[in-house]
Amino acid sequence: MEKLVSLSKRRGFVFQSSEIYGGLNGCWDYGPLGVELLRNIKEQWWQAMTYREDVEGLDAAILMHPTVWQASGHVENFTDPMVDCRECKARFRADQIEDALCGSPAYKGRKASKCQAEGKFTEARQFNLMFKTFVGPVEDAGAVVYLRPETAQGIFVNFLNVQAASRQKIPFGIAQIGKAFRNEINTKNFLFRTREFEQMEMQFFVKPGTDVEWFTYWKAERMAWFESLGMQKDRLQFHQHEPDKLAHYAKDAYDIEYKFPFGWGEIEGIHNRTDFDLSRHEQFSGKSMKYFEEQGKEKFTPFIIETSAGASRSFMAFLVDAYREEEAPTADGKMETRVVMRFHPRLAPLKAAVFPLVNRDGMPEIAKKIEADLRPHMRVFYDDSGAVGRRYRRQDEIGTPFCITVDSQTLADQTVTVRERDSMRQERLAIQALLPYLRERL
Repeated sequence: MEKLVSLSKRRGFVFQSSEIYGGLNGCWDYGPLGVELLRNIKEQWWQAMTYREDVEGLDAAILMHPTVWQASGHVENFTDPMVDCRECKARFRADQIEDALCGSPAYKGRKASKCQAEGKFTEARQFNLMFKTFVGPVEDAGAVVYLRPETAQGIFVNFLNVQAASRQKIPFGIAQIGKAFRNEINTKNFLFRTREFEQMEMQFFVKPGTDVEWFTYWKAERMAWFESLGMQKDRLQFHQHEPDKLAHYAKDAYDIEYKFPFGWGEIEGIHNRTDFDLSRHEQFSGKSMKYFEEQGKEKFTPFIIETSAGASRSFMAFLVDAYREEEAPTADGKMETRVVMRFHPRLAPLKAAVFPLVNRDGMPEIAKKIEADLRPHMRVFYDDSGAVGRRYRRQDEIGTPFCITVDSQTLADQTVTVRERDSMRQERLAIQALLPYLRERL
C-alpha cells in the first residue's frame, strides 16, 4: 500500500485533499491520471448497465427532503457506537477498539484497548453518520437537510416517474452514478473508507416471487464485470451476509470482495431489498408506490434487487490489481526491475504515447503529427525527453498500453515501431495503419 500511495501522488493518480493545509482526513483528490482512470471505470459500468433494454439512467439531487431519510431508516438506524479518549481526544468505534491504535504520539503503536482498560474512554454513545446542513437563510430545526449517505433513495422516490416516462414494464432497473457522504468515525486504508465517495448503483424492480431468480442473475453479472476488465479471479470472492447481520431492509445479501494488501474488502454489494423501500416511502409520503401490471390486471409493490458498487473502491481495487514489479531487459542486455500497471486497455488513463527517437532530422515533426491525428480518438501523450528505454519505463509505470516511436526508418518508409506494454513486443507498422490497429486492441 505504501508503494501504491507513493506512486499515486508522484504520477498524478491521487492527491491528499487540501494537502498544503495539512490535508483533510478521509478526503482525496483525483489527479490528471486518476480522473481518467475513474472516468473510464464509470463509463465501463454505465455501458454495462444501461446499454441494455431493461435499465434506464437517472441523476438525482444530492440534497433531498429530510423525510426521505426517516422513511429509509437512516435517521433511526444509520448510527455507530462511538467512544472518545479523554487524554488524546481520538475517536473510535466502540465495536472496533480491539483493532485500533492509540491516537497519542506519545504511545505510538499502543493498542487502544489498553487505554480503555485504564479508564481513559468515555461511555459509548450513538453517532449518526449523516452530514447535516441547512436549506435557506435560517439555521433551525425546520431547515435541516442531509448530504445523502447513499444514492439509492433518489432512485426509489423516482421509481414511478422513470417507469412512466420510459414506458418500462417490470422487471426493469434504474442506474445512477453519484457522490455520497458518510461522516465516518475512522477513515482508513487510503481510498477504502472515506467521507466523500462515489457510488455506481442499479436498483432492479421485480415482481415478488421472481426476486430469488433475479438476485442470482445479478450476482453472476456483477462478478463477470470485474473479471471482464482483467481483475484476477483468485483475488475476487463472494461473501454472504449471515442472517443475523443482514441490513434491516435485506432478505439476502452478498458482497463482492477483493483481496487488498490489508486483506479482503468489499467493493460491491448485491442485496435483495424486498419491498421495504417502496413500502416505507408509500407509508411516509401517502403516495402509492405500487405498480399496475396490465397483463395480470394486478397491483403490487415491487421487490428490489440492488447492485451497489463503490466507484472509489473499484478504482483502488483496479489500481492494486494492476500493480506489478517485474524483471525486464535494458537496452544493453542487463536486467532491471520495472514497475508496470497492467490496466485493461479500456481502463488505462492514457492509451498511447508517441516518441521521436531523437530531437532532429524531422522526427519530432512526424511524431507531433501522429499525436495530433490520434488525439481526437483517444488520450495520448507526447514525450521527447531522455533515452527511449527510460520513456518506456515511465509509460509502463502509469499503464499506457502502447508506445509509438518515430526513428530513422520512419523517414525512409513511413513506418513506426509500436511497442506493447505487457509483452514488451515491438513491431513495425505503417503510420496510416496506426489508428485502426490501436482501436482494435483497445
